[in-house]
Amino acid sequence: MTGDVRATIRTRLAGFDWPGIEVSLFERGFATLPRLLSDAECDAQIALYGKAKRFRKTVDMARHGFGEGEYKYFADPLPSLVAALRTEAYRALAPIANAMESALRRPPKWPASLPALRKLCAAGGQPLPTPLLLHYTAGGYNCLHRDLYGPLVFPLQLAVFLSQPGRDYDGGAFLLVEQRPRQQSVGEALLLQRGDAVLFATADRPRRGARGFHRAAMRHGVATVTRGERFTLGVIFHDAKS
Repeated sequence: MTGDVRATIRTRLAGFDWPGIEVSLFERGFATLPRLLSDAECDAQIALYGKAKRFRKTVDMARHGFGEGEYKYFADPLPSLVAALRTEAYRALAPIANAMESALRRPPKWPASLPALRKLCAAGGQPLPTPLLLHYTAGGYNCLHRDLYGPLVFPLQLAVFLSQPGRDYDGGAFLLVEQRPRQQSVGEALLLQRGDAVLFATADRPRRGARGFHRAAMRHGVATVTRGERFTLGVIFHDAKS
């Protein structure tokens, strides 16, 4: 990871309203980061998709019943921009993640830095990086799911939209569904601009009720792409077993 790239991402992230982001994550389970990446940076990430040596694993979604499309997990060392996003976003999110644990009456356990988190993952048998590029063409979609990968699951993750809706593709909204205890589920459909990012709960979030916070299970997916092609960068912070 080059220092210049990391410094640039750190500066951009510092410009966001993090107290407001924490409130949104607690109240809605997600928060948006407009124009996190430039058009040129989006192009550079899309260009990586055809470079097989940058990836450790490719998944055909239809083969596994996950949807229609394909995604590829980056290999270590991660591309500079991906590594910078993962490192700097984690640094900002770790205190929020620990606040979420406390709200759910679980002991805070997330270290302040990504290297420390990765060390915990490796010790628990989760040594493999999880950032990925996802690609959909017309007819593609992603079923509602959670990105767990093992027993150690960081409670927040990041997706960056690399393609422009209405120009590069139609349809393909990002979906978030919250399962509420003894109530019907509630959903959000986000159609963000190229370079925008969304932070969201990986598996569950604290939801305030009459007797304090309780756990609300979260899943995410992608609605059907009706035209064109859609690329997304996914940044998951915990590592995987395989």
